[in-house]
Amino acid sequence: MLQVYLVRHGETEWNAARRIQGQSDSPLTSKGLYQARQVAERVRNEGITHVITSDLGRTRHTAQIIADACGCEVINEPRLRELHMGVLEERILDGLTEQEEIWRKQMVDGSPQGRIPEGETMTELAARMRAALDSCLNLPAGSRPLLVSHGIALGCLISTILGLPAYAERRLRLRNCSLSRVDHQQSAWLANGWIVETAGDVSHLDLPALDELQR
Repeated sequence: MLQVYLVRHGETEWNAARRIQGQSDSPLTSKGLYQARQVAERVRNEGITHVITSDLGRTRHTAQIIADACGCEVINEPRLRELHMGVLEERILDGLTEQEEIWRKQMVDGSPQGRIPEGETMTELAARMRAALDSCLNLPAGSRPLLVSHGIALGCLISTILGLPAYAERRLRLRNCSLSRVDHQQSAWLANGWIVETAGDVSHLDLPALDELQR
């Protein structure tokens, strides 16, 4: 059985400001750095052999803190990037026009063909996220990788493992530096292949990790 840990990056300046990031970027806040150190301490003794990360700055910074704790190198994997939010990237959430808010909501409300202009569909996101996860099956026997990615991207991946369509209504909250785990296994009582062991665990964080839309 292959166990793969999944971590969302630490809080960023744009998370705190309710600014849409997508594949644009902003630095971790002091709280985000603290969250990254806490999740690193949580997984320090889990036998992590590979730390594989989205190549955006906020994930690479989080991944480096985890890798330093686990004695691993950081491996960049562009397929783990966040959903491309097109023309809404860098925009303040509360300043969207009515039409822009319709575009944004289509990414979370179950619209099959939802796409922000110049951005990705959830189906496109799901395909590259699953490809990145499946590539872990090619690691040496006994590997225990940890992937660092983003909230929408990881939520989409976990939801599709559970059998939901990529565009399903978004109902899984993954807070900054939450920890999830998926396993690839064969079982008499579970479907063969990828299964979800845990999702969105924040028991290692001693300060509230707020979802962007709760601020």
